[in-house]
Amino acid sequence: MSMSRKEKNSSDRKPREEIARAVTEKTREGQLTCAAAHSIAERMNVPPEEVGYTADALGVKIGKCQLGLFGYGQQKKAIVPAAEIPPALKEAIESSVVNGRLGCAASWKIAEELRLPRMDVSSACEAMKIKISACQLGAF
Repeated sequence: MSMSRKEKNSSDRKPREEIARAVTEKTREGQLTCAAAHSIAERMNVPPEEVGYTADALGVKIGKCQLGLFGYGQQKKAIVPAAEIPPALKEAIESSVVNGRLGCAASWKIAEELRLPRMDVSSACEAMKIKISACQLGAF
């Protein structure tokens, strides 16, 4: 379950020291990659959103989204609309869309189930004009 913006930005909330240390260790040039953030979450057995909150609290930007949606320098995105979408991928995306959007976690699940690179899912979504939402790290 995603935390509200109010909860995320609550002045009462403080990052956990051990997560802050791990984020700091993996930060390069003020940026923590999405892959590194998820690795920290897995290793520390915390939700990815907790790592995202900690990075935010430390002023560290999340970069190189594994779906290619943000954090790739001047061009920002690393994806382009797919020229062709396999029927199984199209069906999986369409059946997982909620209110016209596909959740980040749902896109990862589709990629895993269909044994596709995550960016193939986001490229298909680009072509289908479906926005991906609810970043697991809380970046969007």
